[in-house]
Amino acid sequence: MEKFTESGVISARTCVYEMMYRLIWTVHDGRCVLEYDIELFIQDVLRQIANEKDFIVHSVKVLNQNYIDVTVSAHPKIAPSYIVKMLKGISGRKIYLKFPDIKQKLEKGMLWTNNFYIQTIGNYSEETVEDYIKKQFKKTKQ
Repeated sequence: MEKFTESGVISARTCVYEMMYRLIWTVHDGRCVLEYDIELFIQDVLRQIANEKDFIVHSVKVLNQNYIDVTVSAHPKIAPSYIVKMLKGISGRKIYLKFPDIKQKLEKGMLWTNNFYIQTIGNYSEETVEDYIKKQFKKTKQ
């Protein structure tokens, strides 16, 4: 069972981590089809997917009705490319089921582009590292 600390560091069974990613992807051909009702649906769906796949969605923004900007965190064992694959693939299918008319607005019926942008985010803290080392040192002395 993972435990969250006030600083955002997560303590899992085999490691202590703070892995945060910013993910951005776009609608195919930059079409502006993500209207407000779809935006709300996307926010819910991405959080559901994250919950099912054992990572956390911290924020979801839809920009200009054609960009998705998501901040996620995950255990180091979960590859960032897997996170993107799950979010884009599952959300695309669910959006098509809920909003079938959207397909007609898209070229070739493709919702998301194949590519994405990813950035690691966070703040390196010497204090956090030192705290971790001290805790490990105390455990070995016991």
